[in-house]
Amino acid sequence: MAAAAVALCFLLREVDGVSQVLLGLKKTGFGRGKIVGIGGHVEPGESDAEAAVREVREEAGVGIRHEDLRDAGVVRFVFPARPEWNMDTRLFTTVKWEGEPIESAEIAPAWFDTATLPVDRMWQDADHWLPVILEGGRVNIVVTMDDDNEAVASSESLLS
Repeated sequence: MAAAAVALCFLLREVDGVSQVLLGLKKTGFGRGKIVGIGGHVEPGESDAEAAVREVREEAGVGIRHEDLRDAGVVRFVFPARPEWNMDTRLFTTVKWEGEPIESAEIAPAWFDTATLPVDRMWQDADHWLPVILEGGRVNIVVTMDDDNEAVASSESLLS
C-alpha cells in the first residue's frame, strides 16, 4: 500500500521579538482534538507546493504563493498497526501571506510561540522534527509509530 502524499505549511512571524508559528486545533477527521500543522492531502495532478497553498486557503483562509514557500524537508510517517495511515509529508514554511487566519470547519488556527510549542496537545512525533524546521533547518526523517498509533516507536534521520 502506497503512503498518502501530504503537504503541511507553517506560517512564521515575529511579534515583539518573539517567534511564532501558526498551528491549528483539528476539529474533524484524522487527528481530531490535536494541535496540528495546517495542510492535508495532495490531490491528483497537484504538486506538493500547490497542495500547501490550497490547504492553507481552505483551512485557515490565508493566501500564500508557492514561490514564497521554503522547502523544509520530508517526514515519512509509518503506522505498522494501520498501514493505510502511512504518509509521506512534504514540509514548507513561509513568512509571507495575505489575510488573517480564520477558523474553518476543519481547523481552529492559533499562533504559538515557537519556544513553547504545545507539544502535550500535538502528535508525539512533532518534537522529533518541528523545532528543526522552525529554526530554518530542513529534515528528512522516518517516524515509526507504536502499535497504539500515538506513541513514537522510533525516528530515524536520513541523509539528504
